[in-house]
Amino acid sequence: MQDLKITLVQADLSWENWEENLARFKFLLERIVSTDLILLPETFNTGFSINPAKCAEPPDGPSMRFLREQAARRNAVIMATLLTLEEGDCYNRLVCMHPDGHCETYDKRHLFRLSEEYRIFKGGEKQFITGIKGWNVAAIVCYDLRFPVWCRNTWSDGQYGYDLLVCLANWPASRMHVWNTLLAARAMENQTYVAGVNRVGEDGHGTGHTGGSVALDPKGKPIYRAGEAEERTETVILSATDLEIFRESFTMGMDWDRFTINNIR
Repeated sequence: MQDLKITLVQADLSWENWEENLARFKFLLERIVSTDLILLPETFNTGFSINPAKCAEPPDGPSMRFLREQAARRNAVIMATLLTLEEGDCYNRLVCMHPDGHCETYDKRHLFRLSEEYRIFKGGEKQFITGIKGWNVAAIVCYDLRFPVWCRNTWSDGQYGYDLLVCLANWPASRMHVWNTLLAARAMENQTYVAGVNRVGEDGHGTGHTGGSVALDPKGKPIYRAGEAEERTETVILSATDLEIFRESFTMGMDWDRFTINNIR
């Protein structure tokens, strides 16, 4: 496993305007010189709207084509979420787009009740882990962060389930203490790097977002934290050696409880 370069893109989002948002991210991504993984906020193309009639796209829509083009151009994996309409159901779908054009997806498991997201969208049932340059990378979406069982790492015969946990979010300014606390907790309890990417600006309901995008080491300490209320694109190097040394010196994974998740709701 070699070091991994990740780029956190903290941006303002235009409400329910995919054309303007794609233009914005095209500009922001042009600043990236070299990276392995690019992380965009939740619902990067529309903001956190629950209006699928206006915002949901088919699996081959313009936002998916944009991600495919940008992944190839940057020679990097891109993760983002968008509202996807498929076979009559709508999903808040995380897309993991690889430079060669193939993609993997994860449908947000925990749908936010305060916004009625859970009434309109269909939740996913499978956790997501993908391989990037020898790293196992897990990904969750916003409200998923509050559920430690869903985020739980595993250990078996010296092998960890994942090495980096990514959270893409539209997390409001009023709950930033929760954001910071849970991200650090997920890093410490799972002995993993954590990267959380959040938006800035107001959404269409007047809800403010101050960003707070962050990369944390496995001890929960910040490697990088974006400034508040500003658009920022930053590339951070995650050390494979530091992760291996920490895990070998503090073998907490050997004592983790083993369990299964029941997907019947």
